[in-house]
Amino acid sequence: MADPDRCPACGALNQCSLADPRTADRACWCYSVQIDPALIEALPAELRNVACLCPSCAQVDAQLKAADTSSNG
Repeated sequence: MADPDRCPACGALNQCSLADPRTADRACWCYSVQIDPALIEALPAELRNVACLCPSCAQVDAQLKAADTSSNG
């Protein structure tokens, strides 16, 4: 069974706000980025759509930094 707090690709904390009861009412960071569907398809079927990838495995670090910069500007 996949841990909703952990990236299914590497096992690192995935920073998913939906997996944390304290922040479950907030949208997850993954809602604000574009993730290549091939990255999700590369996961074993039983791990898809169970937990967020971490930003590194989702290859969205630059997108998150750009969004943070524009929101703090």
